[in-house]
Amino acid sequence: MLEVKNLTVRFGALTIVDTISFSIAPGQWLMVVGPNGAGKTTIISAVSRSVPYTGQISFAGEDIRQKKSRDLARCIGVLSQNHYVGYGFTVEEVIRLGRYAHAPGLWGDKQKDLEEKIAQAIAKTGMEPFLKQSVLTLSGGELQRTFLAQLFAQDPKLLILDEPTNHLDLVYQKQVFQLVQEWLKQPGRAVISVVHDLSLARAYGTHAILMQKGRIVSAGTTREVMTPENLNAVYTMDVFDWMQRLYGQWKSPEEGNML
Repeated sequence: MLEVKNLTVRFGALTIVDTISFSIAPGQWLMVVGPNGAGKTTIISAVSRSVPYTGQISFAGEDIRQKKSRDLARCIGVLSQNHYVGYGFTVEEVIRLGRYAHAPGLWGDKQKDLEEKIAQAIAKTGMEPFLKQSVLTLSGGELQRTFLAQLFAQDPKLLILDEPTNHLDLVYQKQVFQLVQEWLKQPGRAVISVVHDLSLARAYGTHAILMQKGRIVSAGTTREVMTPENLNAVYTMDVFDWMQRLYGQWKSPEEGNML
């Protein structure tokens, strides 16, 4: 579905992403992990054509540089970690913007299909109670679900998520990842996520690339990539021991010491 070859991103003399290659196939959820400054977000910025790059990025065998913005939006959708909204659009209006790339004429069967896609996106994300509410009044989790609904209405083949649950509480983290997991069950779809939470990466990712200083240290299935040896080398600490100490505090009442 997506193939990246020799991707390099430079800003002046600084190389952020250094000659990396990877691919993703339908049905896969690729987690991009690594410490701060590894180049994770820059990768997805390049895939969404938000930053200049060298190398080649192809979607379904076609160079994305050759695609019109409208056509690319039918293939790839991006969910950012932050949404700076300075307008009083309603939730419904924001969700409807997701169909812009597919906008048909005002009449006919295509208009019916448009409404069905919007209704499905609203139902999947549970945003019905908020439709007439201004996005300026929403909580962080509600706002993220609004833009996730916009993406579902957009109906791309590839979802790109940049820290989709950053700053969200546990309830919204669970909601967002479960919604995306359900969306991925449809044929011909794939997901790329930049995440800092390694537990979420292991729980939901089918594949992963581990980044360090702009380069890929390891790529493959999530279990193959996120080994103690790989993680310890990149994070310069005993990641598995740290995780076990953190989650070991959560014991059942029978085991005692439950926090």
